[in-house]
Amino acid sequence: MILEELSNAIGVSGEEDDVRSIIVPAIADHVTDLKVDSIGNVTALQKGTRYPDYSVMIAAHMDEIGMMVTAVDSNGLIQFTSVGGIDARVLPGLRVKVGAKRTPGVVMWKPIHMWKDMKTIAMDQLRIDVGARDKSAAEPGDRIAFDSYYAALSDKVVRGKSFDDRVGCSILVDILQSGPYPVTVAAAFTVQEEIGLRGAKVAAQRLRPDAAIVLEGTPAYDVPNPKREIDADDLSVNPATRMGQGVVLSLMDRSMITDPRVLAFLRETAEADEIPYQLKTAGGGGTDGGAIHTSHTGVPTMNMSVPCRYIHTPTALLNLDDYGDVLRLSQAVLNAITPETFQRDQKPS
Repeated sequence: MILEELSNAIGVSGEEDDVRSIIVPAIADHVTDLKVDSIGNVTALQKGTRYPDYSVMIAAHMDEIGMMVTAVDSNGLIQFTSVGGIDARVLPGLRVKVGAKRTPGVVMWKPIHMWKDMKTIAMDQLRIDVGARDKSAAEPGDRIAFDSYYAALSDKVVRGKSFDDRVGCSILVDILQSGPYPVTVAAAFTVQEEIGLRGAKVAAQRLRPDAAIVLEGTPAYDVPNPKREIDADDLSVNPATRMGQGVVLSLMDRSMITDPRVLAFLRETAEADEIPYQLKTAGGGGTDGGAIHTSHTGVPTMNMSVPCRYIHTPTALLNLDDYGDVLRLSQAVLNAITPETFQRDQKPS
């Protein structure tokens, strides 16, 4: 597992170079046709032992949310905008790294002593202070990343930035290092998912898979409810995903609805191997599956996710048991799937 190294790497959408430099050597000895395409995706093949002509694309995106410099004030304070989905309320006072030099900075916020009326400030009114006094502080277009690091909170729970989707990248590396499988694995470590599933669209067009798996980090909903104490076992309070409860299988999101055949196959495979899973009923967000499942003539696509608390913030939490469950289910699927699995019955008209 290389999750720690991947989590600590910086790869805001459009500049995934550092993440790519970790992944390529980790998989090079286990694949063929290793390529970095013109948009920055890393793709590779691992030939199947029984059905080499049947390919399952497995996608995980390398990019993370972050920010971008838009201008620098004459006094050296940096204006910025978001790259991907960031709630401006989490930013004031945060440590960040700016540009290719990883210049340390902090998002400015007046101390409580200077406020007459506390209020939420819009992102375009915030600034980043790197200790500069002039416009040399940064250049427009420089990426800005959260300054936070991976750490173990217990033997099961770890924290870190960009688990969305470095957790998927780490699992995909594990899958390739443990192969081959009966079917061909068409691996795709994609770029620019956080700003519109762009890398996955390009990768799916080139790989032309017969089926696909998308590995993700997804929100865990077992977080404090201001109106009542949360009982982790009370599904009336927690109707969606919970950390430590196994693989998340998504029913739908903003980018796709899971094919009933796909969901049934995933559930049957998980139950046969006694792998815990849970169903994501909340319909927000989207994954690379949104671009993959509509590519070419259509691709049966399986979304499998690790539930993470506090996703799209500087520090998320995940349970390593969930990580292992997603890995095991992915491998079980690759061992169970055949060219006939998702064929539709053709009835005469």
